Amino acid sequence: MTSNYNSLGMEAALEKERQQKKRSKIILFSCLAAVIVLAAIGTTVGVLLSRKPNNRSVVSGGSSGGGSGGSSGGGGSPNTTTDPRLKKVFWGMAYTPDFALPDFNCAATQSQVNRDIQLLAQLTPRIRLYGADCNQTAMVLEAIKHNNVNMEVFTGIYIVENDDPAYTRQRDAIMSAIKTYGTDHIAGITVGNEFMLNYLNAHGGTDPNSTTGDAGAAILVEKIQDTRSEVAKLNVGKTIPVGNSDAGYYFNTKVLEASDFGLSNVHAWFANTSAADASSWVFKYFDETNVVPASQLPNKPKMYVSETGWPTASSDAATAKNGGGADASEANLQVFIDNFVCKANQENLGYFFFEFIDEQWKERKFGGVEGHWGLFDKDYNFKNVKLPDCLTS
Repeated sequence: MTSNYNSLGMEAALEKERQQKKRSKIILFSCLAAVIVLAAIGTTVGVLLSRKPNNRSVVSGGSSGGGSGGSSGGGGSPNTTTDPRLKKVFWGMAYTPDFALPDFNCAATQSQVNRDIQLLAQLTPRIRLYGADCNQTAMVLEAIKHNNVNMEVFTGIYIVENDDPAYTRQRDAIMSAIKTYGTDHIAGITVGNEFMLNYLNAHGGTDPNSTTGDAGAAILVEKIQDTRSEVAKLNVGKTIPVGNSDAGYYFNTKVLEASDFGLSNVHAWFANTSAADASSWVFKYFDETNVVPASQLPNKPKMYVSETGWPTASSDAATAKNGGGADASEANLQVFIDNFVCKANQENLGYFFFEFIDEQWKERKFGGVEGHWGLFDKDYNFKNVKLPDCLTS
C-alpha cells in the first residue's frame, strides 16, 4: 500500500512473494538458383514472420541498407513499414529474447531477434538485457546492425550463487560480442539481477545490509570488479559503466559503492496498489528507497528504474488480482501508461518499461501473471492500449 513505503518487513514480504512467483513455424522455401529470387524470398519470409497473425502490424526502425548478409540468421532485409500505434515514448524497455535460456535449449533465433529489434526501435532508443547466455548480446547487436537503428543496450550477466562457470561464460560472451561489434551501442554492463533478493531468501535473511547481506554482497562486488577489469583489457577507448540490478529494497551499500549505476525493479503491482495509484507509488518509492540513499554515497551511482509496468492477464484466477484487489488487465495497463510515461519523461527519469512482449518461458515456468507484462502478446499482437505522444530521446 502507498502508506507502507518505509515498512521494510512488508517490502521484504512483497519481494519474497514476487520471487516465489518468478523465475507458425518458419516456412521453408525450396532453393532457387537465381540470386535475385533468393533475396526476394528472404524478404517475403521476414514479412510473413512479422505479420502473423493478420491483425499484427509490422514495424521497422531502419532502412534496408543495414542488413549483414549471411549473419542475419535468415531474417531478410529490414521491413520499412511502420505502425502509427507504436511511438518512441519509452526511455527504455526491458527485453529478453524469448527462450534465450539454457533451460530452453537456447531456442531464440537471429531472425526472431531481428524482428524484435524492428519493433523495439519504434518504442524506445535503449533496452536492457538480463543475461548473456545463448549469445544474447551478439544477437541483439547483430539485429541493431541488421536493422540499421540507433539503439543503446545495457547488456547483462545473470549471477547464480555457487555457479562461477555461468558467470565466466556470460562475461566472456559479452567480451567477445564487444570485440566483434565494438562499443557504439553498449551503454553499460549489469552484473547480477535480483541476486541479493535471491541470496537473502536462500539464507533466511531480510536486511541487505546485515551480516548475511554483506556475505552475498561480497560475491557481487568481486564479479563487478572482475567485469570492469576484463573490459579494461579490451582497450576499447571508452569507459563502459558497470553496475548492478536488484529489487528496490535489496540494494546493499557495498554493492552500490562498487557500482557505476544501479537498476532498481520497482513494481506497484506487487505492492498491492490500485492502477490509479501505481504511478505515484513508483515515483515516491524509487526516490526514497534508491535515489536518496545512492546520492549520499561517495561515488553517487546513477540510479535507474529497471522494471516497472502492469500485467494484463494471469494464467490462474487466484493471481488475476493483486493483494489490493486491482485487476491484471489491459485497461489497467492503459491507466499506468497514462499516468507514468509522460511524467517520467518530463522529469528525465531513466526507466526501463516492463516489458516488450509476453514471455512464453515465464508462463511455462512460473505461471500466474509472470508471462503477461508485455505491450505485445506472445503472438506479436499489439495489445489494446494507446501510447501517448510525449516522445523520448
